[in-house]
Amino acid sequence: MKKKIEILAPAKDLIHGLAAINSGADAVYIGAPQFGARSNATNSIEDVAKLVEYAHLFNAQVFVVINTILYDNELETCRQMIWQLYDINVDALIVQDMSIMEMDIPPIVLHASTQANNRDPHKIKFLKDAGVKRVVLARELNLHQIKEISEASDVELEFFVTGALCVSFSGNCYMSVANGERSANRGSCAQNCRLPYNLIDGHGETLIKNSHLLSIKDFDVSAQIPNLIEAGICSFKIEGRLKDIVYVKNNVSYLRQKLDDFLEGAGSDKYTKASSGKCTYTFESALNKSFNRGYTDYFVNERHQSIGSWESPKSKGQYIGKLIKTTGNAYEIENGELLNNGDGLCFINENKEADGIYVNKVENGLAYPNVLKEIKPGTFIYRNNDAAFIKIVEREDSAVRKISTTLVLTENENGFELIATDEDGNVSSVNLVHPKERTKNNESIEENFKINLAKTGFTPYKVDEITIQFSENWFLPISKINEMRRTAFEQLSEIRVANYKVKEHQMIKTSHPYPETKLDFMYNVSNKLARKFYERHGVTEIEKAFELQWDPGKSRVMTTKYCIKYELEKCPKYHKDTMETKLKEPLVLKQGELEYKLKFNCKPCEMEIWEKDAEFEIEEDHLH
Repeated sequence: MKKKIEILAPAKDLIHGLAAINSGADAVYIGAPQFGARSNATNSIEDVAKLVEYAHLFNAQVFVVINTILYDNELETCRQMIWQLYDINVDALIVQDMSIMEMDIPPIVLHASTQANNRDPHKIKFLKDAGVKRVVLARELNLHQIKEISEASDVELEFFVTGALCVSFSGNCYMSVANGERSANRGSCAQNCRLPYNLIDGHGETLIKNSHLLSIKDFDVSAQIPNLIEAGICSFKIEGRLKDIVYVKNNVSYLRQKLDDFLEGAGSDKYTKASSGKCTYTFESALNKSFNRGYTDYFVNERHQSIGSWESPKSKGQYIGKLIKTTGNAYEIENGELLNNGDGLCFINENKEADGIYVNKVENGLAYPNVLKEIKPGTFIYRNNDAAFIKIVEREDSAVRKISTTLVLTENENGFELIATDEDGNVSSVNLVHPKERTKNNESIEENFKINLAKTGFTPYKVDEITIQFSENWFLPISKINEMRRTAFEQLSEIRVANYKVKEHQMIKTSHPYPETKLDFMYNVSNKLARKFYERHGVTEIEKAFELQWDPGKSRVMTTKYCIKYELEKCPKYHKDTMETKLKEPLVLKQGELEYKLKFNCKPCEMEIWEKDAEFEIEEDHLH
């Protein structure tokens, strides 16, 4: 059996979900009415049901995200919602809170959200043995670590492939809650990591002013798809449940084409596509044409480049060229012929801040902006709003997905029969009771029949082959041919949805030991059922979740693989040969009243962010 490899797309709502399926997604993840980690991307049960039915037509799956931590008073509401989701045939739930493993829930498949911080092979094996079918891996892992996890247990592994990166280990960022009681683990992250900060050293000197020091580039490991598949990944997830339709269609179509190249080429003997149908596009997809902050492959190939996006947390877009000069009230830009009326351009101004202009018109290679700003010749110009591209992609027919079929029109005792067979072997047949009369002059009108049988219009089907099996040149009115074709395809859709089997899994309470016996606040235990779950698996000490016991001013609010010392080329491990002076610690991030201390753990190669009144030992660089 070939292993199925899927592209998993985000959906803010039903419209985005349908667009993702039409663009070639094998699966879609979407928020339910509540308890999703994007509190402004919720959907009604009815809308999710419509998406499920449409997805299943293409053998594509729908996963519903219930990945916030739950409080005791929410457990029953959540449990009832899970039953509703089961009743509408959702394929799986993506969860963070272990209370769900304890509930009386239907036999629905569970995936462990990346919010559960899945980076340790033993803990991932534990989840698998507890009944979790798939684990969404932490984005900080490299290929070697993914392979190690894959070898430790045969649970399905999902990994992000494109989209925004959380600077913190997912599920372990408490910055937002510490600053204003908006919890990221409860779906309302305030994105404090995207704010501008000053960096101050241990002498009180400001090293960097007003820079987005915790804002990092967006993720793109699409070039690593073959290596990631070999390491054990079966699902490639696109981040972005708040992103627009152009982003969804552009990312899905780009990855669909990339993955298909691999599945039809080097990977054809071992791997196969996870859903049905083939897509056609009226646009050329490119990741830099929709929202992005520049791209990084993060740590997939170890730490080897700068990953910060310090100038701005906004979308940079596509690099066009340098500014040659300003002429009159227009700009002359390298490759200016690529620009269109209505484009949005972005550049970094002399204060090292991201700035933008709107192009009113492009004429004779010159771009006329709505406001003429002073831009230094040589400045890099990016396009972060490609008006012509957006216009094409937003059209409903820019991505069309069709299931292949063959048709056979044949005769029987009482008239005629049309048999439609699809690429998955489903068969639909329609009988027409009709007298058999020869055509005028006994001419064949086979060609005419074929032209009309091939008209699939807005159905999800295309016809690859038509066979007419008649003993004589029978006549049939075109209206009857059309009617048979319509009925055959309507029936085929019903058959496909009926034949779709949702995988089920009944949770059985287990008691194998959890790899830790003491859990600190970073395990996000916020209700009695999650506590019960861990206790049954041998955990003896459990700290309450940060949200329930936070000590203002003295807490660790983030742990990250991203490192400001590394970005400044002051890392004792990577830059010891080129580093002239060490930084005087503690380093402090300051934003108005907000102040954080940075702690560097060089052994695991991690950085921690602590509130300003925290006390900790500064590790000496033992790496020399």
